Amino acid sequence: MSDLGNPLDWIWAEKYRPRLIDDVILPESIKNKFRSMVKTREVPHLLLSGHRGTGKTTIALAMVSEMGSDAIVINGSLDGNIDTLRTKIQEFASAMSLVGGRKFVILDEADYVNPNSVMPALRNFMETHSRNCGFILTCNHRNKIIPELYSRLYEVAFRVDKKDAPKFASKFMKRVETILREEEVQYDPPVLGAVILRHYPDFRKVLNELQGYSSDNGKIDSGILGSIRDVSIEDLVENLKKKNYTEVRKWVSANADDEAGVYRKLYDSATELVDSASIPVLVLVLGKYQHYSAFSVDPEVNLSAALAEIMVEVTWK
Repeated sequence: MSDLGNPLDWIWAEKYRPRLIDDVILPESIKNKFRSMVKTREVPHLLLSGHRGTGKTTIALAMVSEMGSDAIVINGSLDGNIDTLRTKIQEFASAMSLVGGRKFVILDEADYVNPNSVMPALRNFMETHSRNCGFILTCNHRNKIIPELYSRLYEVAFRVDKKDAPKFASKFMKRVETILREEEVQYDPPVLGAVILRHYPDFRKVLNELQGYSSDNGKIDSGILGSIRDVSIEDLVENLKKKNYTEVRKWVSANADDEAGVYRKLYDSATELVDSASIPVLVLVLGKYQHYSAFSVDPEVNLSAALAEIMVEVTWK
């Protein structure tokens, strides 16, 4: 029996989630991989990696639905402990399918499960139950998957070339306009476009912002642009230049919940803000602390440490 039902169908991101591979907004080269797997029913253990909100879970659900396979969905960030693996997944993976064929475990946000206990055990489960059960893992941070588990997975990276980004953002805008008309929500097209560009490629975030704002205001207007929180690094950079750690610490306290976003913005702004000789230093520091974040108990401390090292080692323009 499939465990794919969702009681939260009033949430737009769930209510309008594409049910077919063809309907997911992704490059054809990526969708063709999944179409081929569904057609031949030859599905390896998969790792779907990429930015949040880009359709990884949607593709996994569409695949098992199109194959008519039994499946279970486990959220790694909420229920990814070793007891879940030993009970819920073990019972599902070891039992025969009621509809025939292989069953599938979809482990969503697999990068949040314990790398010391769950990931090694999961590796063994895959080997033991591979004939009867396939595993589809999704993750935002591929580097958090231990090598021993990663080597048993076929990775499909959900990436869109920067030159193609406007095309896919335009496709999503058309999709969102259809949703807003269905929900009878009036909208200002330029404002809608600005919201999509601000959050691209996180389409789920776009829908959540639109639904939340429209439920309070009855329409989508320019007010939504002021309500959307976007990490700005201008003040941060100024205080890094001045080596004012007190102000940097205050900034971190307000922005540590988007640690990955801070690293990305610093990386994307490097050529504009950092002396050319210091860019390699900045990149190495960012890479190191992104890796540390996979094991850090407190993101605020980890981000503070990264910025303290940048403050000491990097020369700004």
